[in-house]
Amino acid sequence: MRPSPALLTDRYELTMLQAALADGTAHRRCVFEVFTRRLPPGRRYGVVAGTGRLLEALADFRFGSAELDWLADEGVVDDRTLAYLADYRFTGSMVGYAEGEVFFPSSPVLVAEGTFAETVLLETLVLSVLNYDSAVASAASRMSSAAVDRPCLEMGSRRAHEEAAVAAARAAVVAGFSATSNLEAGRRYGLTTIGTAAHAFTLLHDDEQEAFAAQVSSLGADTTLLVDTYDVRRGVERALAAAGTGLGAVRLDSGDLGGLAADVRHQLDAAGATGTKIVVTSDLDEFAIAALAVAPVDAYGVGTSLVTGSGAPTCGMVYKLVAREGADGEMRGVAKASRDKTSVGGRKSAARRLDADARAVAEVLVGGPDERVRSWRPGPDDGTLRALHVPLVTEGTIDPQWVGADGVRAAARRHRASRDELPRGARRLSADEAAVPTVTLALQG
Repeated sequence: MRPSPALLTDRYELTMLQAALADGTAHRRCVFEVFTRRLPPGRRYGVVAGTGRLLEALADFRFGSAELDWLADEGVVDDRTLAYLADYRFTGSMVGYAEGEVFFPSSPVLVAEGTFAETVLLETLVLSVLNYDSAVASAASRMSSAAVDRPCLEMGSRRAHEEAAVAAARAAVVAGFSATSNLEAGRRYGLTTIGTAAHAFTLLHDDEQEAFAAQVSSLGADTTLLVDTYDVRRGVERALAAAGTGLGAVRLDSGDLGGLAADVRHQLDAAGATGTKIVVTSDLDEFAIAALAVAPVDAYGVGTSLVTGSGAPTCGMVYKLVAREGADGEMRGVAKASRDKTSVGGRKSAARRLDADARAVAEVLVGGPDERVRSWRPGPDDGTLRALHVPLVTEGTIDPQWVGADGVRAAARRHRASRDELPRGARRLSADEAAVPTVTLALQG
């Protein structure tokens, strides 16, 4: 059983709960919305990721005796609040963008509804999962897009916290990567795992030929041999001597990767190893991948840049109260007016407007009277609108299609379809504005 994520939160979530329980507002119905005010500089779209992980964590979000005893010992909250937490279960509902969907500034990627008490406690967990996973997926999408049909392999575990490494591997596969080196990610989410040997294995042996022979003997001729520990040309010769022309692949991890790949391809082909692939690694990012587009490279291994969001390690998502029940029982919109940190009050739905070629032309935020927005779906008079919100949690019950290995596969399919829907030019790496504008559709009462 996994440990409870209940204390993966900020103290003020619990102290707000205590004050709300004391003044009677804790059980008011509320709507919280997750969105980002802007994309990272130069980015044209973002990718929603982490939804499945969030829902898995939500299922375990419980305050057991260990958590309650610590809160009591530290005097974080009073006895009344401890009693509430002891029985805590999220019984509200969530809708949001399907995992893998692209998003833009102000996109309401997740909407949580329930009492203030049960929804406010989830803020930190929601943001920590979605901000990190979406940052990785947004970078991964740029990389897999730049790679076109060549596979990208996730290799960033040693550059991240051990659990972040699992999350990053999952997010990368959502956004187009084909495999990961992380075994726990493979076990937990059914991902394909890859990896053979590092330079240390070559250095362990008395010479390179001995190391290659040992690897081929153990793993077979279709293994990948790392040929740049010493001299690349000699490394390729020794690799072929060990495995023959049926060698699966060689890996290049340093130097001028484009030039070396061309030389190695010529050397392999001249020896008759035309089916041997070339894998390149070494601090790649989307720009390096794009620069290698004309090189005879078959796959890219990406680490540091991927797990750090390639310069944008967070998406800047926020979790804001946009509607709450008044003393009269009516729902009313609320909004923050602080300079540079404004929000738009009221429940919102979302859709994407498509043109005749099924290309996105606008992100549409749907607002208006609460009940009308809650039940809104595109109709025949709305033109080519594709609704973006899908049910994630209904009255405390998590929809299982979004979690586990099946959830990752569904998210990867959604990302491919969503990215293909972007307007031409949206996948360019050059800095520009968001690929489509965000507009509003106001429903009448």
